[in-house]
Amino acid sequence: MAKTLSPVCKLCRREGEKLYLKGERCFTPKCSFEKRSFAPGQHGKTAGRGGGKPGSTGRASDFARQLRAKQKARRVYGVLERQFRRYYDTAITRRGLTGLNLLQILESRLENVVFRLGFASSRAQARMLVSHGHFVVNGRRTDVPSMILENGDVVAVREGSGNLSYFKELSDLAEKRNVPGWLNRDIKEMSGSVARLPERAEIDGSLDEQLIVEYYSRR
Repeated sequence: MAKTLSPVCKLCRREGEKLYLKGERCFTPKCSFEKRSFAPGQHGKTAGRGGGKPGSTGRASDFARQLRAKQKARRVYGVLERQFRRYYDTAITRRGLTGLNLLQILESRLENVVFRLGFASSRAQARMLVSHGHFVVNGRRTDVPSMILENGDVVAVREGSGNLSYFKELSDLAEKRNVPGWLNRDIKEMSGSVARLPERAEIDGSLDEQLIVEYYSRR
């Protein structure tokens, strides 16, 4: 399973905003972005926030804005470039808006659904839990975080994992998390299901899918 190995706090600093990649830690004073909100590297404090060249203060080019939008989406969902491009190619073949199709594919990844259901504090933690085989999809154990779920698919904590201390305390933690309308959750049974595809208003509003489409369209 491919994953980003670089410090995730540097990713937030490069984008100039919190991406909440470490879950609850991002809401505490321990968050690195609170201490160093400038971009990493020797030119970090003078680098253009819009994605321009280090040291520049002018307006970023269209390509730089498109690149930053694509990189931000990749980092939010923890997807590497080759897989992200495959998702984009799949989005093109679907009916409707390509940008929205892409975001819906990313939201439908198993690790993201586990995170959205409140069974993990971050997508990275959800990825770890899934890869260790703690969840079943439609009654079958799976360890593939990138699995794309469809309408009606049911995700649940594996019976053998329910005895672990993490999952015994999970119901109290999950109740504090709101679940988007496109998902159904049963805290008592520690399960959830996909009711429909998410609408644009139910997806991170800071992501700019149109710039991502423009980025790949020009290549």
